Amino acid sequence: MHPFYVICINKMLSCAGTNRLQTGMHGAFGKPQGTVARINIGQIIFSVCSKDTNKAVIIEALHRYKYKFAGCQKIIVSKKWDFTKLSREEYAEARQSDKLCPNGCHVKYLSTHGSLEKYYADALKV
Repeated sequence: MHPFYVICINKMLSCAGTNRLQTGMHGAFGKPQGTVARINIGQIIFSVCSKDTNKAVIIEALHRYKYKFAGCQKIIVSKKWDFTKLSREEYAEARQSDKLCPNGCHVKYLSTHGSLEKYYADALKV
């Protein structure tokens, strides 16, 4: 999530006799105070990909991280491999049968139509 929305504040005097100096929110544009992100219910805020050996450390870090936000957050451990759509077993099978080509955090799905050398050459160029 990226904080794109700018929130503004209308500074008001808070001492005796201020009602004659200010007109409340009439014509108030305010000064920028900070930025915020709009998040819907159930929307993913943060994703982490790590080795299985670091699972406990990552869960503890996310547990501390969620206190920085208002509302209720859930920590969910996915059964998928990295940031792909495949489960761990499907990923292992697809890699052994040369249906996937690694591409950073993601993978490229290689088509079964045509020559595989062409698709491997295109996938390795990127």
